[in-house]
Amino acid sequence: MNALTRNRYTEAWLAAAASFPTPKAILAVSAHWYTTGTAVTINAQQKTIHDFYGFPQALFDLEYPARGDPQLAERVRELLAPVPVQADTSWGLDHGTWSVLLHAYPGARIPVIQLSMDATKPASFHYDVAARLAPLRGEGVLVAGFGNVVHNLRLMKRNPDDPPYDWAVRFEQRVRDALLARDHDTLVHLERLGEDARLSIPTPEHYLPLLYIIGLQRDDETASIAVDGIENGSLSMLSAVVGQFG
Repeated sequence: MNALTRNRYTEAWLAAAASFPTPKAILAVSAHWYTTGTAVTINAQQKTIHDFYGFPQALFDLEYPARGDPQLAERVRELLAPVPVQADTSWGLDHGTWSVLLHAYPGARIPVIQLSMDATKPASFHYDVAARLAPLRGEGVLVAGFGNVVHNLRLMKRNPDDPPYDWAVRFEQRVRDALLARDHDTLVHLERLGEDARLSIPTPEHYLPLLYIIGLQRDDETASIAVDGIENGSLSMLSAVVGQFG
């Protein structure tokens, strides 16, 4: 629903985007493209995917008609070799991606491609894949991950004004502290964080996009927190920014 409004989260996404030079293209990694194997979109024109139900019609009417970038997609496949990356024309931009980009980069003037996450692989694989994408930073490409570091829909509170769960607050703080300390080992090995991690991330797909960001962090770079907060008890809105590009 953030796609239909302006609030402190959407304003923070816009401000974060404005702090960068305008990217030549965006490589998006979204929780909502979680596949067997790895794939990248090669469409010349991306379609807006409305991969949800039960929301107002106004949300289904939104479009983010960004161009794709087949050359960038081929560059990603080259960088990730020997990991096999399927060239995909069936996907487009899912709501994890476009609901943020329409605030951060309104007008859909920048080409966007999506890279899927292989559901059969451990967290360390995703972290290592990200590191292989490092040359893109010098080529004017913004790599953006879209998910939630706390995402438990089963325990979500219907009243947005209800306080967050204690375990959600603790886990978000642990992630925040690790980001600011550049403690990648903790961020990759969530199993060490016990029950708070299990409740916060009952399935990994919403957490894994973060690893595609820290995997690109250089030794001399710090992370910053653009905005945070927990909605409906169990949905973290923490947004982190690492480094520059170009």
